Amino acid sequence: MLRRGSQALRRFSTGRVYFKNQLKLALIGQSLFGQEVYSHLCKEGHRVVGVFTVPDKDGKADPLAMAAEKDGTPVFKFPRWRVKGKTIKEVAEAYRSVGAELNVLPFCTQFIPMDVIDSPKHGSIIYHPSILPRHRGASAINWTLIMGDKKAGFSVFWADDGLDTGPILLQRSCDVEPNDTVDAIYNRFLFPEGIKAMVEAVQLIADGKAPRIPQPEEGATYEGIQKKENAEISWDQSAEVLHNWIRGHDKVPGAWTEINGQMVTFYGSSLLNSPVPPGEPLEMKGAKKPGLVTKHGLVLFGNDGKALMVRNLQFEDGKMIPASQYFSAGETAVVELTAEEKKVAETIKVIWAGILSNVPVIEDSTDFFKSGASSMDVVRLVEEIRQKCGGLQLQNEDVYMATKFEDFIQKVVRKLRGEDQEEELVVDYVSKEVNEMTVNIPYQCFINGQFTDAEDGKTYDTINPTDGSTICKVSYASLVDVDKAVAAAKDAFDNGEWGRMNARERGRLMYRLADLLEENQEELATIEALDSGAVYTLALKTHIGMSVQTFRYFAGWCDKIQGSTIPINQARPNRNLTFTKKEPLGVCAIIIPWNYPLMMLAWKSAACLAAGNTLVLKPAQVTPLTALKFAELSVKAGFPKGVINIIPGSGGVAGQRLSEHPDIRKLGFTGSTPIGKQIMRSAASNLKKVSLELGGKSPLIIFNDCEIDKAVRMVEEIKKMKIGDPLDRSTDHGPQNHKAHLEKLLQYCEAGVKEGATLVYGGRQVPRPGFFMEPTVFTDVEDHMYLAREESFGPIMVISKFQNGDIDGVLLRANNTEYGLASGVFTRDINKAMYVSEKLEAGTVFINTYNKTDVAAPFGGVKQSGFGKDLGEEALNEYLKTKTVTLEY
Repeated sequence: MLRRGSQALRRFSTGRVYFKNQLKLALIGQSLFGQEVYSHLCKEGHRVVGVFTVPDKDGKADPLAMAAEKDGTPVFKFPRWRVKGKTIKEVAEAYRSVGAELNVLPFCTQFIPMDVIDSPKHGSIIYHPSILPRHRGASAINWTLIMGDKKAGFSVFWADDGLDTGPILLQRSCDVEPNDTVDAIYNRFLFPEGIKAMVEAVQLIADGKAPRIPQPEEGATYEGIQKKENAEISWDQSAEVLHNWIRGHDKVPGAWTEINGQMVTFYGSSLLNSPVPPGEPLEMKGAKKPGLVTKHGLVLFGNDGKALMVRNLQFEDGKMIPASQYFSAGETAVVELTAEEKKVAETIKVIWAGILSNVPVIEDSTDFFKSGASSMDVVRLVEEIRQKCGGLQLQNEDVYMATKFEDFIQKVVRKLRGEDQEEELVVDYVSKEVNEMTVNIPYQCFINGQFTDAEDGKTYDTINPTDGSTICKVSYASLVDVDKAVAAAKDAFDNGEWGRMNARERGRLMYRLADLLEENQEELATIEALDSGAVYTLALKTHIGMSVQTFRYFAGWCDKIQGSTIPINQARPNRNLTFTKKEPLGVCAIIIPWNYPLMMLAWKSAACLAAGNTLVLKPAQVTPLTALKFAELSVKAGFPKGVINIIPGSGGVAGQRLSEHPDIRKLGFTGSTPIGKQIMRSAASNLKKVSLELGGKSPLIIFNDCEIDKAVRMVEEIKKMKIGDPLDRSTDHGPQNHKAHLEKLLQYCEAGVKEGATLVYGGRQVPRPGFFMEPTVFTDVEDHMYLAREESFGPIMVISKFQNGDIDGVLLRANNTEYGLASGVFTRDINKAMYVSEKLEAGTVFINTYNKTDVAAPFGGVKQSGFGKDLGEEALNEYLKTKTVTLEY
């Protein structure tokens, strides 16, 4: 950078050149926030001539001091600036020696004398975490929540001799979400935007453009520092007020009540907007109604009959537990460490020692927080353990719940062993040695994170279409099982971790699930070949490969779902802001067909989960196995209980119940048109949202200016296709999925012959065990024939002729059907191709290719081929609702 005097020349890619004014700054304060402000100001070219911060605590320097010392910036660590109301002479002289033009106070707990405040040419600016004049004084963020403010924010103001009363330089605000905590607002907005604002404020001063807007006294409030003795919960209030009190004191000093004679502090409050789950009563001093210890947390009740839920409890000795474990929070057995676990413990001891540098020796009784650690040290501890202990992923709450070193190591060991999970997943596999591997196949219903038999114990046989043998017996879901699955999905959406999870974490789980699908692709493709008859190589590439791509595609959408702002007519003299929000629907049902079983699952469930919904999925009765394997992998990926539920069984029982269930808010179905119509009638019971991908009779128009010889050769190649075992790598064509469908296809061919169509090839069952049919070609098919009107859904090609050049005539014939799923055109004339694609009544048109789908391209039909889309951004909208919000200000 080229410097001229006190200015810097900066060049931009536009070619413009301008002089950026710079100042000599004194930074007064502390904390990581102060460190970040310091670093950003330095990057902008301002010269920090001195940093004035707090003395080292327990041998540890403040982050601001550490950063400045590393850069060689002069650092002064005064315990105080004045004595008996007078500035300490040595301190004042040290301050004046740096020659600052502006004092910047990003976060300062010390009292700075006015002669220091007013000393620089430009005076002093201070960051305050509230929208002044509201919430002057300390604990401003806490009071923003305690008072139920709908807006939070910060102010950068000019220091004067009052308490946070100086003129405003700039302010920024954000919405307060219903379940925001102090940490949530700070991390999401106050910290990152506050850093930017402090840098912007300094630049405005340097450029001579900084305003001084007097603070109004109207609306001004002052609240002091909240202390533990003042944070006791007063129970005779509404649920929202109780919630605000608890979250406003989270994490310091902590809202508390007395339970069984002991002070218990509450953390992690959220409003309960769903039915109160069952639980065990817990009496609390002063509460008219006992709380309920449920599997999700402690439910508390306001005097308005509404409820809230608290996630964690802390006792007087500092121990923190999940609120759901209150009645089972006895002593945990001490586990003996293996040699490898001892190595991990020693590594963690070194990490503790590095953080608690003031502690000579880390002993079993060493308490992390009582030894001087702060919340930022918790983040450092979790990150260092992840980096140095083989990627071991702890949560911040793990530290708060095990503050003593011995307890912390026990928690780490239990996590390493998988013993800290709520319940171990038990899978009663059917194992088969096939395709040069052992495949382990779940066969039970998957409800609320567990594999379980059907309520009435009923099962059915799932058949291998290659030889007609039984693969295994599969649970046959009853109406009770369907209701249990829907209840689990509803509970997970309303009360569970999934509903509170941020979008990026949701995406992380979906990426992990995609990775697991890919890691297990050979086993999944083998199960798909056994259960559906799909050729293994095709299953590996398409069934499984596209499923992986689909989950990765929609995982990337999770944190990009957004609404929009809308300009509207203002309600003068007031102003209005209108915006839309995209929100999940709730519990969604998905019913998939037997062709491409896993891929059809992925096409619908990935979009459903990315949007934030929970789901109950019914696979086709004849192909349930890859869906159940998918359920197992979803647990390994970390999906919370109840988010994904799989219920094998019949369409007439399980499918019908899903269609009419009052708690299902969306149903996505792929299958036949008659069943789609039945679903529409049933879904009307609660007007649930529906998307349908139904039957098709997809025309492929081949004009004579395309490579006609190639098309003819393809017909000839059909005769050479190898029909056989789908696990044989040389097989081109496997069996039909089930016996009934094979018989239907043979009847279809018989009808074609009877009506006078020419059977060029095939039309017969292959004389071997299993459900094999020859690839079939019919020619001379006229438009009135059954073959031309009805979908075969099998390996049957129906060829009709049209007059050369009669484009509109062939279009009329192609559109003379109630179906409109897909279509295609082959021609070298691009104008002709575009004209035909415009006129074809189909959801998808392929030009000089066929069946080329991609996860980013929406797919779905029109007319009686259904409505709604799978894949692409449009698929997300099938699983979202739009909420319009208008506010007046």
